[in-house]
Amino acid sequence: MGYMEKYSEWMEKLPENDPLREELKAIEGDHRAIRERFQLDLSFGTAGLRGIVSAGTNRMNFYTVGRATQGIANFIVKQGQAAMNRGVIIAHDPRYFSKEFSQYAAGIFAANGIKTYTFPDLRPTPELAFMIRHLNAVSGINITASHNPKEYNGYKAYWEDGCQVSSVIADGMTDEIRALDYFTGIRRMGFSQGIESGLITILDESYDRKYLDMVESIAIHSGDELDLSIPLVYTPLNGAGSIPFRQMMKDRGFTNWHIVEEQSMPDPEFTTVGYPNPESPAAFKLSEELGRKVGAELLMATDPDSDRFAIELLGDDGNYVWLNGNQTGYLLVNYILEGRKDAGTLPKNGAMVKSIVTSDMSEVMAEAYGVKMYESLTGFKNICGRIPYLEENNLAYLFGYEESVGYAACPEIRDKDGISAGMLVAEAAAYYRKQGKTLWQVLEGLYKKYGYYAEDEPNLILEGVDGAERINRMMGYVRGHLPQEVAGIRVEKVIDYINAYDELFRSNVLRFYLENGSWFAIRPSGTEPKIKFYFYSNAKSKDEAQEINTSIKEAILTMVNAVE
Repeated sequence: MGYMEKYSEWMEKLPENDPLREELKAIEGDHRAIRERFQLDLSFGTAGLRGIVSAGTNRMNFYTVGRATQGIANFIVKQGQAAMNRGVIIAHDPRYFSKEFSQYAAGIFAANGIKTYTFPDLRPTPELAFMIRHLNAVSGINITASHNPKEYNGYKAYWEDGCQVSSVIADGMTDEIRALDYFTGIRRMGFSQGIESGLITILDESYDRKYLDMVESIAIHSGDELDLSIPLVYTPLNGAGSIPFRQMMKDRGFTNWHIVEEQSMPDPEFTTVGYPNPESPAAFKLSEELGRKVGAELLMATDPDSDRFAIELLGDDGNYVWLNGNQTGYLLVNYILEGRKDAGTLPKNGAMVKSIVTSDMSEVMAEAYGVKMYESLTGFKNICGRIPYLEENNLAYLFGYEESVGYAACPEIRDKDGISAGMLVAEAAAYYRKQGKTLWQVLEGLYKKYGYYAEDEPNLILEGVDGAERINRMMGYVRGHLPQEVAGIRVEKVIDYINAYDELFRSNVLRFYLENGSWFAIRPSGTEPKIKFYFYSNAKSKDEAQEINTSIKEAILTMVNAVE
């Protein structure tokens, strides 16, 4: 069915009083707008469904949410009554329609005879991931668009291992979803009816405590080892992190930390930040203002569903310096390894996991402590998906992370977790302050010890169907014209993960290794309208590493941008 036929079907089947019908009526005759909404169906990417909230098959709305939920319900029903009894847990973030979509989905699962658990209000993504294993649920759903702009919402799907669904499970769910249309075959009961029937249970605050107890159990230092008076600033960027982060800092005894009040409460408009992504230094504007007032050494931020975490440090020149995800990862890897070695709790069979587009510096650091660093494809369904392999091979999981400010600090929470990452970074800052050092000085010391690594992760935003097609042409061009040298440096090796590599699943990623030790990778985002680039170099000085990296980046971006 073509996009105009889909448009006509929706216009015919949407109720007269449905706002989506009025929205579609307003674009009648606008073939470009209709194509954007109907040429594609939302599909499972790196982290489930994600799209602009509006009418159409390529958008987030009650019909796309309903179809996806019914498909997943059908998949669970086929697993048998035991799976249905174990149930599904549903969470949501502060975005427009997040609560409504979550309750709508709960009513669908309940109407299909599947036990369903929900939270009384918004909760962090990592709490959902933890609760799936804690309650032995068969699946989990989070209505969230993570760090995307306010126009977006999304639908993250989890399986019984507490990870976002693997490719195998996602394929099975997708088959069930594609077998449905958007207007028939959706079984649903009202949310209140589901509660009255006993099929929907709202989890009380005692479950929040269980999650925080797990987070706080991974502390490495405490008490007199820490200077708990260290001045710190935190912002939840108007998301789900506010309450759990406050409680965690109180539990740990920090006495001089401050929250950005303008960003402390849920706000689907994200009025004071605009783009609520801690990967962007712009998200720290109000944090910096507060930090200067209180003399903060460390600024911390989580995104709206509190799985991503980023920081700024007070540099030696008195200005705040934003760290990319690799640099924060260096600090966490070092703190975990150094702290556990000093405490005598570093296992001989320790293992860590990083994504294939994350810097190699942490691998060098891990090796110095006798810890093996494994690689995975991007996304925490893959990073935490490595944990069963490690356990089967008698290896102790210590930490997993990727460059896009995601960190998983314990095997019981199998997704990136901004709350536990924040706790460890705040603890590290307090620990080193007790020793007379700042985190900035610690980071500089790591470069001196392990070498100067430069990293750059630019991306090109190409929205809509036309943008997606251009991204495909870019990837096709690079595959058809593999460079033999870049910026005068010979290419020694190319890995194309589309063909699978080193026991990893297939993925649309190209990785190039250069003879001087630099490397770079190219991949389309699985959740955003972007093509992403990752450039890494190391040298004897910071300036030299950056100069090499910049020349490689400019050469590759020039080549790719030329593809129309």
